[in-house]
Amino acid sequence: MTAAALEAVEITRTYEMDGIAVQALRGVSLTLGEGEFVAILGPSGSGKSTLMHLLGCLDRPCSGMLRVGGRDVARLTDTALAELRNSRVGFVFQSFHLLARTSALDNVALPLVYRGVARGQRRRRAAEALAMVGLSHRLEHRPSQLSGGEQQRVAIARALVGTPRVVLADEPTGNLDTRTSEDIMDLLTRLNHERGVAIVLVTHERHVAQRAARQVHIRDGLIEHDTARPERDSAAGWLE
Repeated sequence: MTAAALEAVEITRTYEMDGIAVQALRGVSLTLGEGEFVAILGPSGSGKSTLMHLLGCLDRPCSGMLRVGGRDVARLTDTALAELRNSRVGFVFQSFHLLARTSALDNVALPLVYRGVARGQRRRRAAEALAMVGLSHRLEHRPSQLSGGEQQRVAIARALVGTPRVVLADEPTGNLDTRTSEDIMDLLTRLNHERGVAIVLVTHERHVAQRAARQVHIRDGLIEHDTARPERDSAAGWLE
């Protein structure tokens, strides 16, 4: 396997809910190589979204080790962690999370604002990212003027504008019809193959997960099966 873009070793995450400790992750180990395309599957409450948040440095594990781009997140200040997240990771969400009164161009340029990129340069790079996803003709359109598929393309362009090494996509087809979902998956697959962007896709839809080269099944806060390691499988299954 190539060098690790993300590496988690026995990470755990526990939440307090009404005074009760809930273990969302109970010791998960996962390595994502540069340029890999991995789908994470699991039922509601399995821990897959919690794992996504940790891999994206939106949260920290309670225990275990997490490295992003070779850097141990436990050793980083909140500011350094935010900078690492902004430079290494792009996010695509089910609900798009676009600013309603802002053009597609300025929505895509937003991550570059936090990097201190000059206005002219960030708008140029945003236009290039929108061209990459086939939306050169929609630069000045607001989200309400775009279809659901177009809004998701804007969200993907926003994830890519900072040239991240990893894109984390949390149910990116969940709000889309079947035809549009296929178009979005075609786009993610092309970005992975042609540009070498590593992709982690969280989904509960098996036909969507099958587009990934590797599938990781999670249940009850543990990895139940990882197709990257078939030699560890048995008739009874295994837990990690």
